[in-house]
Amino acid sequence: MKNSTSHIPADGLEGLRQNWKQDMISGFLVFLIALPLCLGIALASGFPPIGGIFTAIIGGLIVGPICGSRLTIKGPAAGLIAIAVGSVEALGSGDAMAGYRLTLAVIVVASIIQIIFGLIKAGKLNDFFPAAAVHGMLAAIGIIIIAKQIHSIFGVKPEAKEPLALLAEIPKTIVNMNPEIAIIGLVSLGILIVLPLIKNKYVKMIPAPMLVILVAIPLGHLFDLEHEHKYLFLDGHEYTLGPKFLVTLPASIMDGVTFPDFSKLLTFESIKYILMFALVGSIESLLTVKAIDGLDPYKRKSNYNKDLVAVGIGNTLAGLIGGLPMISEVVRSSANVNNGAQTRWANFFHGAFLLIFVAFAPFLIHQIPLAALAAMLVFTGYRLASPRQFTSTFKIGKEQLVIFVVTVITTLATDLLVGIAAGIVTKFIIHIISGAPVKHLFKASVDVRENGKDTIELFVKNSALFSNYLGFKKYLDKLPHGKHVVLDFAGTRMIDHTFMENLHHFEHDYQLSGGTVEIRGMDKHKPVSAHPMAARRISAIESVGIVLNKRQVAIEKAAMQIGATFDPSKESSVAIFRQFPLFTGAKIRYRENTVTKLVDEVKIEVTDVAGTQLTHLSEKNLEETVMLISKLPVRLPDFILEKEYIFDAFTELAGYKDIDFKDHPRFSSHYLLKGKEEARVRTVFDSNLISLLESNLQYYIECKNNVLLVHSDRQVLDASRYKEMISFSQQLIESLLKLKLSAQQ
Repeated sequence: MKNSTSHIPADGLEGLRQNWKQDMISGFLVFLIALPLCLGIALASGFPPIGGIFTAIIGGLIVGPICGSRLTIKGPAAGLIAIAVGSVEALGSGDAMAGYRLTLAVIVVASIIQIIFGLIKAGKLNDFFPAAAVHGMLAAIGIIIIAKQIHSIFGVKPEAKEPLALLAEIPKTIVNMNPEIAIIGLVSLGILIVLPLIKNKYVKMIPAPMLVILVAIPLGHLFDLEHEHKYLFLDGHEYTLGPKFLVTLPASIMDGVTFPDFSKLLTFESIKYILMFALVGSIESLLTVKAIDGLDPYKRKSNYNKDLVAVGIGNTLAGLIGGLPMISEVVRSSANVNNGAQTRWANFFHGAFLLIFVAFAPFLIHQIPLAALAAMLVFTGYRLASPRQFTSTFKIGKEQLVIFVVTVITTLATDLLVGIAAGIVTKFIIHIISGAPVKHLFKASVDVRENGKDTIELFVKNSALFSNYLGFKKYLDKLPHGKHVVLDFAGTRMIDHTFMENLHHFEHDYQLSGGTVEIRGMDKHKPVSAHPMAARRISAIESVGIVLNKRQVAIEKAAMQIGATFDPSKESSVAIFRQFPLFTGAKIRYRENTVTKLVDEVKIEVTDVAGTQLTHLSEKNLEETVMLISKLPVRLPDFILEKEYIFDAFTELAGYKDIDFKDHPRFSSHYLLKGKEEARVRTVFDSNLISLLESNLQYYIECKNNVLLVHSDRQVLDASRYKEMISFSQQLIESLLKLKLSAQQ
């Protein structure tokens, strides 16, 4: 698998020539996800279903080749549903078509503002908004989506319009549900919930949204939704079914083109929604680009401003023909990365497949039940507003939860603009109460000094906050590459969570450019929680050291028994992990509970790594124990030894062939071995190593830049498993050292 920054795929037409196979496969797989989501998002937004398809096609075919990011997928997003449907309802005053056309005009103007944002280099404003307020906004959007779409799962049209009233109406909807429609909706929702829990690789080969469609369409035929009719259910009550419960598409694509109505652009409501589309759409799009940059195996950096301009152009075109607004959409973008996309052409192929399908098979789309699409959106809404979002925010700090909850409640009670403004104001109030002088809220105080030829020191004073980070970032942007940068925070009174997050991203990016970053001066800053990115405030209380928990005591004892050292502290220098394909799609925050042992100068480290994994519209926590083996005296080729995962057939088409050993069928049936240098890989996997692995089938290995990563259960292991891993590593090292002796002979 290619993920070394030394072999970065070419861009433009040369990139297409080199990587068309991988990108086309990924584009096709993303298309399978995009098709039902585009339809569902359009319907939930008060737009015709074809509007979502228009947007995705434009996002792929036109925006894809000119955007500033390489792996993001452009298209309609659930995060803008609340704004779009609100605009249609508010501007239309009960006339859905009038509201739709007036909203198209709003989108066109908002898109021009997005283009201006990009031209004036406003992409950096993404760093200004407090993380808790942004996540609160997304959670509120999730709740709004659930409130509006859950009724469609049961085949009921609610009376209420506002989110809180719609939530209150759910019991009434359940009582009055259309049973056969509810069966389709609940089965679809069940698939989305259960599928991620199934480990069978053949089941996992089908994207969940597409599996929902494959099940829902036959159910629609079973219940004869194509024809208007009545039926009696168990209680003898009469219910109505018919085509109104199916997706409606025009006979041809051109029949779906709708032009905007610019007649009410200067009204207060239009201006409000113009600002919402421009600001929220830009924020969400930039957040996705930033997240996907962190997942890019080649660690390429996107041009945020260029991306804003490209998205603005795409949105202008979409608004002019009847499409939804687009952003860099996180569900499809993360799938694109995980499918092995190499360049921006994967986005292009995804748009091309959508165009081909809609042009030649629109009759299939008409057979999709609306309840199935509603189920996808309710599931998406839940992922945005799941209890995990609240608990993970609380773990960062109580003040983060306050900002998060204030943003959610205010958004539900008013709108998104007021909601995120309330979150920002709450953040300012908390800082002022905590002792941050008002004059330092927006001003960054930094002294820059050069210490020798290769070291640059930045001394930060007063407060390091989300609101003055942009000023601080100006100093960071001026730093030359390849230096040793020291960031000293001894002179600060407080450092907030958003600043810590941005600092973490800078450290990661600067290390990729060939430099090193040292953060110091936080010894007397007391974190508000155990989270490594928690806010910190100056404290006169001396540290009492680390208090070990039960597991750490057991690990320390096990380390002593095998002559190893144990360090329980959190360490943020985790760049070494980012090179391994195991962590593609993950952001490693820190490592802790590290057991270190030297064997013939070879370094063995068993450690817990913690971070987040991007999945759908949220990040889930990632915590597992892995082992690093470094300083090997023998040169090894890069390889991956893993279980057979999703889409193995597709990866072989893309050039990643499974290396089998006919004399070792047990090994070959259990493991998938991949490596570009097959001859060298076969040399490493001699009979001794294969026998060792056949006796330890619970272990999987990746080799990158002559460092081995060994992992097992993708979870945190107990002390006894630490000892087992080190015992296995010693046998593994012994087998590899024989390669060196063999080469010398």
